Amino acid sequence: MDADSSADVASPFDFRKVEEAQHWAEAAMLKRPWREDFFRAIVQELNFLNSPSSSVLELGSGPGFLALRILETFPSLRYFALDFSPAMHDLARQRLGALTKRVQFMEIDFRSSDWTAGLSPFDAIVSVQSVHELRHKRYAPAFYGAVRRLLRGGGVLLVCDHFIGQGGMTDTSLYMTPQEQVDSLRIGGFSDVRHVLQKGGLVLLRAATP
Repeated sequence: MDADSSADVASPFDFRKVEEAQHWAEAAMLKRPWREDFFRAIVQELNFLNSPSSSVLELGSGPGFLALRILETFPSLRYFALDFSPAMHDLARQRLGALTKRVQFMEIDFRSSDWTAGLSPFDAIVSVQSVHELRHKRYAPAFYGAVRRLLRGGGVLLVCDHFIGQGGMTDTSLYMTPQEQVDSLRIGGFSDVRHVLQKGGLVLLRAATP
């Protein structure tokens, strides 16, 4: 084990800066156009949301790519976009246009110890390429425990992130294998965890509450 393997991994981006947030948003779909497959899979997994009062929380909502697909598909649900970057929220507002009126934007850093304070239970929580922004995988089990407590009974977490392994990433401090993701979710209190999609260095998992 390297001497610094337990150290947090610095981010190459400062997403609070408008220019860096814009650069990431412009490059994201160009580098990984198959992200659309994950958006479609997440939308499909949300088909259980059949109540007008259903609520979805997106963690690390970024420039609104996933929010756009979900809001267009489910015209009555309530959407909560959580991100620590006001620059990303501004990009999302531009992308969503009139759909913005159905979104509550929350400027919260989910790395803070009290990030869940004041948040109401949700029917579903979604996240794409955000969990590694914890900046070390050792934080994942406790993070997933906090996420589980934000879900109503029967609620679902859909989490997509990079993975370690063939075709994936190489930083074993920052990223997890698909099995490590499953294990972290189970330690966090999710008993029903399954793979939904794995492609192009990304894996999507579904974790449900009883």
